[in-house]
Amino acid sequence: MPPISNDWLDALRPEFKKEYYKQLYLKVNEEYRTQKIFPASDDLFNAFHLTPLKDVKVVILGQDPYHNDGQAHGLCFSVKKGVEIPPSLINIYKELQDDLGCYIPNNGYLEKWARQGVLLLNTVLTVRAHQANSHKGIGWEEFTDAAIRILNEQDRPIVYMLWGSPARAKKAMLNNPRHLILEAPHPSPLSAYRGFFGCKHFSQCNSFLILNGIDPIDWQIENI
Repeated sequence: MPPISNDWLDALRPEFKKEYYKQLYLKVNEEYRTQKIFPASDDLFNAFHLTPLKDVKVVILGQDPYHNDGQAHGLCFSVKKGVEIPPSLINIYKELQDDLGCYIPNNGYLEKWARQGVLLLNTVLTVRAHQANSHKGIGWEEFTDAAIRILNEQDRPIVYMLWGSPARAKKAMLNNPRHLILEAPHPSPLSAYRGFFGCKHFSQCNSFLILNGIDPIDWQIENI
């Protein structure tokens, strides 16, 4: 697994010394050696690499990486350039269009959001090819919970977008009065019509940031 090299390293360093992380490290390395695992190991910590702790303005939580070839690259909901846009992300784009007037782009590559301070964090960071949730329970949840607790301790405004039951379950860890928590059903086609559409999280997020003197997020992903 590649090292984390920015300010997340010091914040997460205590986790690396814990027994669960040692076991997780061994398990993940063994999986990469013996199975087809997504994302590629170099992309594993991209959410942390692309969005340093000091720059986090918004947190979007996903579950685990996409499990089909060429999709996952370490940012939740995002896919590599040239890859078909997954249904959940299409619904995110539809809500953005309705909420902020963004056009629906021809790609699902969300690095632009990450570089503006949107932490696109899956709660499980790896998956076996074509086996959804196959790395659930091997230790990633403990690691990403530690990251969520670190974010909760930050004494500055941060917005959390919690979509779907697994993400909303993390609300119990979030008690910082300076932070804004937005909840909605998951953008999956199975649940988006139960309240994700019309949630207006993106405009609420930007209004909160502006109110606190923080530059809003430019949510428009451009066509390639």
